[in-house]
Amino acid sequence: MAAVTVSRQSGSGGSEIATLVGRRLGWPVIDNQFVGLVSRKSGVPREEVQRLEERVPGLLERLGQSLALAAPDGFVTGEIPVTGPLPEDEIRRVTETVINEAVKHNVVLVGRGAQAHLAARDNVLHVFIAAPREVRVERVMKRLGLERKDAERTVDDQDRGRREYVKTHYRRTWDDAANYDLMLNSDRFRPDEIADIIVHTVRRKGWA
Repeated sequence: MAAVTVSRQSGSGGSEIATLVGRRLGWPVIDNQFVGLVSRKSGVPREEVQRLEERVPGLLERLGQSLALAAPDGFVTGEIPVTGPLPEDEIRRVTETVINEAVKHNVVLVGRGAQAHLAARDNVLHVFIAAPREVRVERVMKRLGLERKDAERTVDDQDRGRREYVKTHYRRTWDDAANYDLMLNSDRFRPDEIADIIVHTVRRKGWA
């Protein structure tokens, strides 16, 4: 089985690109749209889940649904009982368990430190999506309807959280080019063009 990990700067369009890649390859995409569910199930405040982006005890439920179409007989999932706030290390451990289960199938993983956790694994393409800060701030302003200062804060805070998570748990530099196979600028290429590059690379590797 093969996987694509997509790490992305805030406002770079990485989630959209990952969705396009998954659609073209016919692979499920495990994205970052589960903050509310994680917050409710773990007892961790929503703001903390957003800051500690990769925390997903509730993702098991979403992952099972996503992978059911790809491998209806090969993936079994269940809830992890949670009675209160989980320590950060425990949430990271659950996240890694989910990632390990996910890569038993072809999958696109967005964020959650997957690129660091799977760094030594074969048949994984690690992608980083970037863009100039000003471009990303403008996108966030438009997408979220924020004033410039609020958009700047959002972009910087999200990037800082992702950087700190990878540094703290994996002792790696989140945006270091040495940690990725492809680094692509979404200000120079459209999302569909970037998806084409990623899909072409996966197919040239013979993974799809």
